[in-house]
Amino acid sequence: MENIMTTLKELKKLIFSLKIRRKKSERNNTTTTIHLHGSNGFYIGLKLIFWRKRRRVFSFISAISGCLLLLLFSSVYFPPPTANNLFLPRHSSVRHVVNVREALEYNFEAMFQVPASGGNLGRDLWSWSQSTFYYGCSNASKTFQTANRKKLPDRYLLIATSGGLNQQRTGIIDAVVAAYILNATLVIPRLDQQSYWKDTSCFAEIFDVNWFISYLSRDVEIIKELPPKGGKAWIPRTIRVPRKCDPTCYETRVLPVLNRTQAVELTKFDYRLSNRLDTELQKLRCRVNYHALRFTDPILKMGKLLVERMKMKAKYFIALHLRFEPDMLAFSGCYYGGGDKERAELGAIRKRWKTLHASNPEKVRRNGKCPLTPEEVGLMLRALGFGSDVHIYVASGRMAALDYIVCDETDVFVANNNGNMARMLAGRRRYFGHKPTIRPNARKLYKLFLDRNNMTWEEFSSRVRTYQIGFMGEPNEMKPGKGEFHENPDSCLCQARGIETIEEKNRKDAVEMSDEYQSIEDPDWIDVDYLYKIEEVMSD
Repeated sequence: MENIMTTLKELKKLIFSLKIRRKKSERNNTTTTIHLHGSNGFYIGLKLIFWRKRRRVFSFISAISGCLLLLLFSSVYFPPPTANNLFLPRHSSVRHVVNVREALEYNFEAMFQVPASGGNLGRDLWSWSQSTFYYGCSNASKTFQTANRKKLPDRYLLIATSGGLNQQRTGIIDAVVAAYILNATLVIPRLDQQSYWKDTSCFAEIFDVNWFISYLSRDVEIIKELPPKGGKAWIPRTIRVPRKCDPTCYETRVLPVLNRTQAVELTKFDYRLSNRLDTELQKLRCRVNYHALRFTDPILKMGKLLVERMKMKAKYFIALHLRFEPDMLAFSGCYYGGGDKERAELGAIRKRWKTLHASNPEKVRRNGKCPLTPEEVGLMLRALGFGSDVHIYVASGRMAALDYIVCDETDVFVANNNGNMARMLAGRRRYFGHKPTIRPNARKLYKLFLDRNNMTWEEFSSRVRTYQIGFMGEPNEMKPGKGEFHENPDSCLCQARGIETIEEKNRKDAVEMSDEYQSIEDPDWIDVDYLYKIEEVMSD
């Protein structure tokens, strides 16, 4: 019995001394592994250390095996000592198995080491070399009839917009075009003050109304309010036109009523004009969106101050429209691992939209229709080459006008969805110089995020860069007529002649690959009709 206790004491000393030697070895090897970049380098460093020490490791394994055999032999021929005298705790074999499993999991995690500097696209991260050869062009042609030649007297069109600020922006743009189609005088649109956002601002409190009227004076006559009729105020006839109504639709549905009553108000006016119009009308859309709609001076001043403060932190910065908020998550029908509490809370919010069918979270995410989590967005950006020194402005909340300004002025804009704000800003950034705008290729990235612990960082980042071809906001990334016009204002984008280069050829190849992805994935993960239903139900 004394021999056994002596052996146990010796084993305890041996294990303690091995722990001390291992800690010293780890400290000595820190300087060797610290300079190895990425998980591949880290893995190679570990292999070098292991093979240098292989003889010591095998000796260690032999010593431990001999001690375990001795313990096994003693447990057979001698009665077991009490638990209080045991050096090893009870159920040590179970704990050993757990420790082995944890070690294996740690080794898998060690393979996927996220570096501080991220990947490398092999180009400037903050601009496109060919963007200077593309420019916005929205001037009317000589054949475009001006307002003083086209407008008919005593025809007034009123508009009641719907939704959040960016959704209402689409309504304001289309209202001008609708007034031109109907040869009517447009009354300054009435903003939605009853929607989910509960914003009581009027048009003149957000947009420079005098600039709006004067800039468009050659296109459409615009007045601030409906004039009295016979010295008295009058109530216009209200109509709701179908979604994506084309010019013929307006001429058959609205024009007869306008001729009889002289004043018509179109309600819930969002996406009520066709996405596809002739070039002259599309250019009018661009003049309204990119030139006539200008925020008031106080809003512009505050937005400029925010941009300046971001620039004070670093030369470049990213603006991220994360949109990872309960209402959007509930509408998407996705699940993010929050258990019963998440399902209950998001399920309760989802009941607001009675038209939504029961969701299949796995299928939705597999089809790329779920917003990326903040962690996934961070991994994507790091793989694209943005390091830990990059500052990010996160756009969210009710300061939609300020967010719009910052996201427009940022060096790189990242949209985690394809909603109204993302589409409007993507089109604006194309029009004003093709500034980089990143949209996650969610369907491709979904599987990659699931498997990331089974690959090295180098492999992960390489695949991210491949999947993001066609989703980075490069010139000619989208074919004409592809997507919503506000996102891809192709009729208003011009290109300098004679600039065909090798890089241009490579970009055309990328466009073909991008178009293949888009045709499979349909990146508009929020359907426009659903957007209307969201705002309509939330405003009830």
